[in-house]
Formats: sequence, C-alpha cells, structure tokens
Amino acid sequence: MPSADDLPHLLACVTLRDRAAFERLYRATCGHLFSVSFRILRNESRADEVLQEAYVNIWHNAGAYNAGAGTPMTWMINIVRNKSIDLLRSRRTESETTSPLDDDTPEIADDAAGDPQQLMSNSLVKARIDDCMSALPAVQRQALALAYYRGMVHTDIAQALSAPLGTAKGWVRRGLEQLRSCLEAAGVSGL
Repeated sequence: MPSADDLPHLLACVTLRDRAAFERLYRATCGHLFSVSFRILRNESRADEVLQEAYVNIWHNAGAYNAGAGTPMTWMINIVRNKSIDLLRSRRTESETTSPLDDDTPEIADDAAGDPQQLMSNSLVKARIDDCMSALPAVQRQALALAYYRGMVHTDIAQALSAPLGTAKGWVRRGLEQLRSCLEAAGVSGL
C-alpha cells in the first residue's frame, strides 16, 4: 500500500495517464475519501456516487494539482468535499422546489365490460408514460404536473415554483419534448 509520501509521485504519473498509478492512488485514498463524503451526505450510495465523480475529476485534472497549495490528499479531499456539498445542495433545492400534488382527481368507476386486451394495452401505455415521466428532471416533471394535473398556466407555474416566467415556459416545453421523444422511442404514439 502506498504511503502519503508516494501520493505526489502517483499523482504526477496520473497526469501522464498512467492507469497503474491511478489504481494505486485509488487504493491508497478511497477509504479516507469515502468517509469524507459519507460524513457530509450520510448516505452510502450517494457517497459512492460522489466518490466515482471525484476520481473521474482527479483522473482528468491531475495536472491542476499545485503542490504549493497543499498535499495531494488535501487536494483530493477538497474535490470530494465540494462534490458532496454540491450534491447535498442540489437535493435540498430539488426538495424545496417540489410541492406535493393534491389527489383531488375524481374516482372513475371501472368499466366492468371493458375489453381485457384493451385494459392491458392501456396499462402498458400508462407504465411507459410513468417510466418516461420519471426519467425527466424533477423540475420539468413538476412543471408538467402543475400544467396538466392542476391546469395551471405558465405564469402560475412560475409563481408556484418561484422561477422566472421564461424559465417555467422552458421547463414545460423541454419536458414535453423529452416526454414525446421518450414515448415515441417506447412505441407509444397518438397521445
């Protein structure tokens, strides 16, 4: 296992795209860097996600390391720390801008005489729509839900999501475009 004294050399080799050096650097530092991210996020899978992004960043930006600014470990800890805080903030912002939908939709009685084949087909279409909706970014999903389930216009959506009018319009437009593309790719058309 490399020591802390080996890290500057390993980082210099990573700058030259030495995969073996990168693997040794990873093995020497991953435990400590994971614990830094885990302490901030308090979630193992998110800490793993941050760690992966951090090592990609280290691989691509090893040449940016400045020995005068600190040790390689300090430099890598700062990368992990900043990425963890960014993820924490983005999750916080997402939860603050997402408001729960009311379930005030009227109940519609099942059609007892409905064709089983048609019912199954409708169920598959609904599942594909749900999959495509869940693939959208949260803010676009929220904007579309406000527009189509609550009947809000762009100005109401902008106010509900505390966003400029142009931004709200963009969310709805891009959300619809991405939803349409996803549904077409899934073989759903004519909606």
